[in-house]
Amino acid sequence: MSTSSITSRLPDVARVLLGLGFVVFGLNGFLNFMPMPEPPASAGAFLGALAATGYMFPLIKGTEVLVGALLLGNRFVPLALTLLAPVMVNIVLFHAVLAPAGIAMTLVFLALHLYLAWSYRDSFLGVLTAQARPTPSTSARPIMPAAARA
Repeated sequence: MSTSSITSRLPDVARVLLGLGFVVFGLNGFLNFMPMPEPPASAGAFLGALAATGYMFPLIKGTEVLVGALLLGNRFVPLALTLLAPVMVNIVLFHAVLAPAGIAMTLVFLALHLYLAWSYRDSFLGVLTAQARPTPSTSARPIMPAAARA
């Protein structure tokens, strides 16, 4: 197997690993099949506050499962990476500030996420346009592409 064929498969490997990780940890938030270690006091207080809202954990864990499924299915990968970004920021900061014992796996997930964002960088060009303009609407322009209407 040539080096170029191996490197061309790296985004797929990273996508599947990240997708599996988020499906597993997201589902664990609902099904509790992996016992979690007792967090430090400040981390426990933060997690308790999230749980007290009644909606944050389902929202976060639901997002993780959705993103993981999209990554595993190789569907809407740039969207999945965009949805995952604020979740990853919170996970990294949580472990860096409140629960440093779990930082190793967090950094692996962060590296996979950043590598995939770089691999799909052309997909983000539109949202990285500093002086973006709205698309003009015209009555001649169909709302839905012709291929989608057929």
